[in-house]
Amino acid sequence: MKQLNKSGVEELNTKIQAQFGVADFFDKKDSLAQTESEGVSFYIKDKQPVFFIVGEKLVPALKLLLQRQFLKIIVVDMGAIPFVTKGADVMRPGIVEIDSSIVSGEFVCVVDKNHHKPLSVSQALFSGTEIKAMQKGKVLKNLHYVGDVMWKIT
Repeated sequence: MKQLNKSGVEELNTKIQAQFGVADFFDKKDSLAQTESEGVSFYIKDKQPVFFIVGEKLVPALKLLLQRQFLKIIVVDMGAIPFVTKGADVMRPGIVEIDSSIVSGEFVCVVDKNHHKPLSVSQALFSGTEIKAMQKGKVLKNLHYVGDVMWKIT
């Protein structure tokens, strides 16, 4: 585990702003560290994962999104929940609400219809308008979900 110094925190904030448009996400005094587990590199704050890395991109952890939601949202029906929380990719028929401004390749937060609780962080395979026009097929690639390895890190 590598503790981040002030410039490391600033560098992480710069990446977050470039990718998600959120400025000064972490304070310079925050205790952040970068570590790796099971081949996944991630950042932790207060012993909780906050971001992990896929390719060159930062992906927010669900526990972070429970505290601070900043991703665009896709709402799924209650029938999709058991599949999404076991790591299944999201299929078009299970979606009940779509943000039209979603861009293909963007990370989105999948939430349930009744409670709007984050279920997974997924990558859009199509734009929001394309997804709306579709009737069937896989539309989101599931990257991180409730109960997976990243979720269990404390």
